[in-house]
Amino acid sequence: MSKIKKIGILTSGGDCGGLNAAIRSIFFRAKTKYNMDVYGIRDGTIGLAKRPPDVQKLTRNIFKGYLLRQGGTFLGSNNKDNPFKFQKKGKTIDTSKLIIEGYKSLNLDGLIIIGGDGSMRILKKLAMKGKMNIVAIPKTIDNDVGATENSIGFHTAIDVATQALDNLQSTAASHRRSMILEVMGRDAGHIALNAGIAGGADVILIPEIKYSIKGIINKLNEMKENQIQHSLIIVAEAVKKENGLKVIQKYINDEKKIGRDRRIYSF
Repeated sequence: MSKIKKIGILTSGGDCGGLNAAIRSIFFRAKTKYNMDVYGIRDGTIGLAKRPPDVQKLTRNIFKGYLLRQGGTFLGSNNKDNPFKFQKKGKTIDTSKLIIEGYKSLNLDGLIIIGGDGSMRILKKLAMKGKMNIVAIPKTIDNDVGATENSIGFHTAIDVATQALDNLQSTAASHRRSMILEVMGRDAGHIALNAGIAGGADVILIPEIKYSIKGIINKLNEMKENQIQHSLIIVAEAVKKENGLKVIQKYINDEKKIGRDRRIYSF
């Protein structure tokens, strides 16, 4: 550690709660314990691709006030483009060399990346190609990064989803309705499962466990037999149809039959 004098930090992918707090913790530990110079890289890897690289030297003054409690990331982020397949003026180009050169031009001893599974795959590839020293901190509300117990942003997402269920409950009871809450979770049902348990959902649908419409109906009818006329249902966005197809896949298949352009769909 005594040989490391200068490090960079970047946030990549979607924003979430806790990013500014993580940057703050890294800075104070690096500066106070090891007397390192810490540089924040703006807008993820885009900051390294710019000339000169778009960086900000971090100081104690930056972290005074409410930044610790501020959502998002003050460094900015990017979740649109893969630097190995960067889209520019309708063409696909490889900007990885620019990023690696940017890293080396700053004379960094290492780079801390805060990102999700996609960002980590890209940064790992960049690190191997450019012989960059990186440390990765998992960040995603979906909590779907391998070998990770709890990623940054996950608990905030659970709190928000649980509060949403709490708010829906009174309306469901007043009108004797079944209220359905869809939550994020591109490939995993961690938010739906944890928020559903915390918020007292009557039905929790996650992609890891198969379900049937008949089973849901039986559950709701059982509640009615016990004089419970309302219910809460929470669904992870990754939940598929009973036949295993994604919901949007049905529409794609239908459009193919009539020859329409599948590019109108968003993934």
